[in-house]
Amino acid sequence: MVLRRLIDRWRGVAGSVMAGSAASTGTTAASGATLPEDKAEAIFHVYDGGGVKATGPALLVRKSLFDRVSLSAQYYVDAVSNASIDVVTTASPFKERRTAYDFSAETVVRDSTLSLSLSRSTEPDYTADAIGFDVAHEVFGGMSTVSMGFTRANDQVGKKGVVGWIDRATHWQYRAGLTQILSPRWLVSANAEVISDDGYLGSPYRAARVFGAAVPERNPRTRTGRAVKLRSITDTGAWLPRSSFRAEYRTYWDTWDIKASTFEVGGSKYLGQSFLLDASLRSYSQNKALFYSDNAQSETLYISRNRQLSTFKSTSLLAKLSYTLPRMPAGYDVKLTGAYELKRFRFNDFTDLRTGGLYSYNANVVQVYVSANF
Repeated sequence: MVLRRLIDRWRGVAGSVMAGSAASTGTTAASGATLPEDKAEAIFHVYDGGGVKATGPALLVRKSLFDRVSLSAQYYVDAVSNASIDVVTTASPFKERRTAYDFSAETVVRDSTLSLSLSRSTEPDYTADAIGFDVAHEVFGGMSTVSMGFTRANDQVGKKGVVGWIDRATHWQYRAGLTQILSPRWLVSANAEVISDDGYLGSPYRAARVFGAAVPERNPRTRTGRAVKLRSITDTGAWLPRSSFRAEYRTYWDTWDIKASTFEVGGSKYLGQSFLLDASLRSYSQNKALFYSDNAQSETLYISRNRQLSTFKSTSLLAKLSYTLPRMPAGYDVKLTGAYELKRFRFNDFTDLRTGGLYSYNANVVQVYVSANF
């Protein structure tokens, strides 16, 4: 359960990989919303860093029915070996398995795309279920797309050695966005979301420190966060043939007094007719939560030593190479892709109890996958 948010972040990485990327943003006004292409994808991933290793496959299949509804299903598995700093200083290393299923259906009504999604994730001591609904509507001849969405999730929290569930948490997410084609070579977007959490928002295994003594962590049972992301994609073919450049900025703040910023730049370039190279650099920084303390010097109602709530910075460098198989039958497009990401984490107020120094670590992420449009 302590790895859930980490693996959710990894699933987000895998999801963005499965979404694909284009080396050109050149486009024209659309005649109306369309269903996504039929697709099948298979990926194998490895995350290794900070004493945590997670490996497993992910499978995705998307198929349209009668050109009216597009159905998709995704299966995801993580085999996790955990010996993180939290585990080795307060408990024993362990292994667990996490399995996730995602289902979605999309349909088009004139210039609007309606999407319904269901997901379920299970671990030995944690289950998470979610349902979401999204609407995207094209206006001004397809030059602008307005989107809105909602997700409700329900988690059940358990603890090894305790029969049954010990608590639960409920999450609501509201989102809205605008994508605008400014020219045949330039696309921008702005997205905002509000996330509200209620229930058990900590870990039954994690310990905090008060006057040097270990005590169970105590987190507030409510949290509301807000985020805004701005993104720009430009076709740079005029300066570098068959290439594009993208930049995005995201700001986040919540009722736990955490404020965070993410900045990312990247580019894509076709190498010959079959290879596509993609690279990006991301920087993230945040301040600590109001009730976070590495070693509290007073007793308070809430207390946590969760390093994800501390002050820290991270940087990541991603490189991805895709190869499109030539001479495929008409209507088929098959790609082989490999990706590597190096992530560095540096904590400003979280110490390694084994050494007494500030904690830091590197993580490596490897992805190998094949995708096919048909």
